[in-house]
Amino acid sequence: MADCDGNCAACASKGGCASQKEDPVKPTLARIKHVFVVLSGKGGVGKSTVSANLALALRLRGQKVGLLDVDVHGPSIPKILGLQGQRAMGDGEKLLPAETPEGLKVMSTALILEKPDEPIVWRGPLKAGVIKQFIGEVRWEDLDYLVIDCPPGTGDEPLSVCQLIPQAEAVLVTTPQQVATLDVSKSISFCNQLGMHIAGIIENMSGFTCPHCGTFTPIFRTGGGEALAKQYGLPFLGKLPIATEIGESGDAGKPFVAAYPDSPAAKAFMAVADNLLSIG
Repeated sequence: MADCDGNCAACASKGGCASQKEDPVKPTLARIKHVFVVLSGKGGVGKSTVSANLALALRLRGQKVGLLDVDVHGPSIPKILGLQGQRAMGDGEKLLPAETPEGLKVMSTALILEKPDEPIVWRGPLKAGVIKQFIGEVRWEDLDYLVIDCPPGTGDEPLSVCQLIPQAEAVLVTTPQQVATLDVSKSISFCNQLGMHIAGIIENMSGFTCPHCGTFTPIFRTGGGEALAKQYGLPFLGKLPIATEIGESGDAGKPFVAAYPDSPAAKAFMAVADNLLSIG
């Protein structure tokens, strides 16, 4: 291995490493059929929960799936999937991703840092280097789908992913109200400027049905994501309702679609996964 340029995960977490002689990104991507980058122009829309459960839904449909968490400053994927406290190990050449009981392969900064509870104070070039390592220096093996969970906005992390993976497709997550769809419109412009194909839009938190009386309440309104998709001529991938079990399962580290497979919300996740499967 050649000398490191200082922009990798091992350097950030341990103070030094050995980097690869050749750029490993292209050989890795050659073994991955489809890459979906989950984006949102706004925080608080449940993007990480959507990423985790969508990746698992694809896995439950019999696909080989990896989930990459590039939300460097707030990596919540390991917690949602019950992997908190685990550490990614190496095999002498590459990092080995963590794996859920369902066979979903996962990588996140929370899995490599010695003290994952401490804040990460990294500038853009360092974050870009870590993302590059997570794509090229992790032993993903052959995958049908790699789902990448990005932080909100249009900053370093999504830009790095777009530049490293030109064939990646964006999945945009919004909540129904206009204050969210206006911000997601910025993500649409971001994708258009970079030439990134948009696979579609998901409307999350789309109403709540009371489990006791059956009354439907559009807490954050409903239909905003579908209207946004129509406005920009984009595919609408589906609505995901609010369910108390989603928050409870995430806190407990029990992935929702696996823990409550017969619930209406889990079936909605599976329907979105089926729509993505129809693309490829």
